[in-house]
Amino acid sequence: MSATASVRVRPPALAWVVFACAAFIYFVAVVQRTALGVAGVEALDRFGVEALGLASLSVVQISVYAALQIPAGILLDRIGPKAMLAAGSLIMGAGQLLLAYADTLAWALAARILIGAGDAPIFIAATRLASEWFPPRQAPVMVQITGLLGQLGQLATAVPVALLLHEAGWSTTFTVLATLGLVAAGLAMVRIRMPHPGELPYAVAHPEPDPAVPAPSLRESLRPPGVRLAFWAHWTGLFSANTVALLWGVPFLIQGQGLSAAQASGLLTALVITNLAAGPIVGTLTSRHPLRRSWLVLAYAGVAITAWAAVLTPSTPRPLWQLLIWIMVLGFGGPVALVAMDFARTFGMPRRLGTATGFANVGGFAATVLSVALVGAVLQWVAPGTSDYTLDDYRIALASLALPFAMGIAGILWQRRRTRLVMAEAGVVVPSIRDAIAQGRRL
Repeated sequence: MSATASVRVRPPALAWVVFACAAFIYFVAVVQRTALGVAGVEALDRFGVEALGLASLSVVQISVYAALQIPAGILLDRIGPKAMLAAGSLIMGAGQLLLAYADTLAWALAARILIGAGDAPIFIAATRLASEWFPPRQAPVMVQITGLLGQLGQLATAVPVALLLHEAGWSTTFTVLATLGLVAAGLAMVRIRMPHPGELPYAVAHPEPDPAVPAPSLRESLRPPGVRLAFWAHWTGLFSANTVALLWGVPFLIQGQGLSAAQASGLLTALVITNLAAGPIVGTLTSRHPLRRSWLVLAYAGVAITAWAAVLTPSTPRPLWQLLIWIMVLGFGGPVALVAMDFARTFGMPRRLGTATGFANVGGFAATVLSVALVGAVLQWVAPGTSDYTLDDYRIALASLALPFAMGIAGILWQRRRTRLVMAEAGVVVPSIRDAIAQGRRL
């Protein structure tokens, strides 16, 4: 069957069932991951910590998540998405249960380690299922939709979880989250599976691996510059929104901008809604313009830097409409970061796609670790001995995000150049934008 014909074959109903279950499991994981973002002020009081102590709760979780991405990718290649989704959900649930009754920072850190470890395989397993069950031309859009549906979990965090925390308290809220992890694990065991050989007419045929030939080593799997480009694309797209959603957004908006808790939650809701709206747009652009994917990430970085500067430069609180524009710009970050998964799919080695995807997924969360810790460290440096920070404190601390932005942009430009050299050796030449327009070709 030709590639053109394969694109037109509709996925079977089972593909949509598996996809929906994987998206729901990722939804639960995002709820678990982001719940602390609406409990930051409560955590300051519960554990008696300052900014750096609060930041450590997010940093340790995200550090474990990022550190386990490559091991999770290797395991995904070996044992498949079903086992990884089930195990990850159970571990996250155990972490939330421990956090529900933790009353010291040490126990809270242990709980966050479990949450990060359980979270590590969830997204890469879900996107692997989307890539396996749907036609290659549809895969970038389905990966974006996976992220989109999963990010509804952030919306659930911003509203229902915040309300539950206010009404029922810390222990009840995190016990409910632990129960959700158990439900997600059961769903993975019952409904998740990979397609059987020959089950899908449009499946990309990879030659059967020769048992006598070892799989590519980890170093070989990460050597293609396109895989490293995926790392930096994910880095640049994700960290800015994550820094706001996972920890510093609510404190900045309440303490620095003088908003109420309800207004701050409303802006986090707008972040998620923008994320949902942006996903199909970015996915379609990625599919239609595969030779210009890096431009999407670079364009986002430029707009995001401008939005941050507009909020942080003035010394007075910003009007709500300006904060809304700022948060909507950040909302594009998640979908833009998922362009990295398409780089990994395109340039990763067939027997190591899970490893390539895991490595790409390290990027945004490594940047998030750096950003969250950097903001916390600068806050504590400019205002030691207090947890009541001013707008000027936040302006200085959040300006430190210029560092990860600069690193990400430099990494994209460097690895894009190397990737295009490899493509040229294979006979794929990326025309300049001017030449593409003159020839009436897709950009």
